[in-house]
Amino acid sequence: MVNIVVMALCGVLSGADDFVSIAEWANNKRRWLAKFLDMSAGVPSHDRFNAILGAINPPEFEKCLLSWITALHDITDGQVVAIDGKTLRGSFDAASSKAPIHMVSAWATANHISLGQVVTDAKSNEITAIPKLLEMLEIKGCLITIDAMGCQRKIAQTIIDAEADYVLAVKENQRKLYQAIRDYYTEHLEDDCRSIPCRRHETHEKGHGRQDDRYYYMAKLPDDFPLKEKWPGLKAIGLAVRNTEHTNGKHSDDVRYYIASRYLSGKKFATASRDHWGIENSLHWQLDVTFGEDQSRIRKGHADTNFSLLRRTSLSLLKNNKTKKIGVKNKRLSAAWNDDYRLQVLCGK
Repeated sequence: MVNIVVMALCGVLSGADDFVSIAEWANNKRRWLAKFLDMSAGVPSHDRFNAILGAINPPEFEKCLLSWITALHDITDGQVVAIDGKTLRGSFDAASSKAPIHMVSAWATANHISLGQVVTDAKSNEITAIPKLLEMLEIKGCLITIDAMGCQRKIAQTIIDAEADYVLAVKENQRKLYQAIRDYYTEHLEDDCRSIPCRRHETHEKGHGRQDDRYYYMAKLPDDFPLKEKWPGLKAIGLAVRNTEHTNGKHSDDVRYYIASRYLSGKKFATASRDHWGIENSLHWQLDVTFGEDQSRIRKGHADTNFSLLRRTSLSLLKNNKTKKIGVKNKRLSAAWNDDYRLQVLCGK
């Protein structure tokens, strides 16, 4: 079991994206692996890798991988933890009527570490999966950000019970809450919210053929807010406005509303709002583009879930390695070519 897991993780770290390539990599690196493992039984076949990783219990496997990662890299106290879902499209199997698995992940934005994930049957089940994921994690003192799918009272209560804080996006799926926040800001934006307790922050960025102007408002929850008692721990409501001017003359606006359990500074709210999308850019995008997750056809037993755990662990290890100032794709290539560098990544150096 130890040999299988170590070979699989080192293989994925070094660019292997399926069981055939893991077995091939392990055969080529047998002498290096023998420094740490008993290789007297040789390297298993790709079918054996598939069978064993298909049988391992994913929650227990995840606990082992996460405990190792967190032992190597301390989680920054009080940091933003973004929670979002992703469908592994290639895990769909028409022959057995197996639906593609959908994983809800927690991403520590400052440390670039995948803290955990829960598999759901469909995207709609994120609502029930998120509380399970939160209960698995040690989030005391953290600031949890979730998109509109997770804007649910039970989820807010779970976060408060864990002695953490939340910033939850609000859309029309919470119609009354959305309307109340929009009406409040519509009334007070005429004087730029100067007549109410409100903290502001703005940023102006130019690049990639556009000018982005972002404005953030975090208003202290008014005493007469209509839904004040219905949302656990609610202390503030937020507004984020993005104005984009493109060089071709096109203009676009984006307005987002939030609820928060802490009256944050304008800058902290802006950081939480923007860091949330780090789970898309730093985790989901990398898994698709660098690790080929959406193209993966692994789907036997628990193999698809466990292989996804190996990808996330490898990504966390590679992102936290500071000895090479290169992208994740080239770090994987370096791990494949260079035995010393691979060991540095595995040891968290």
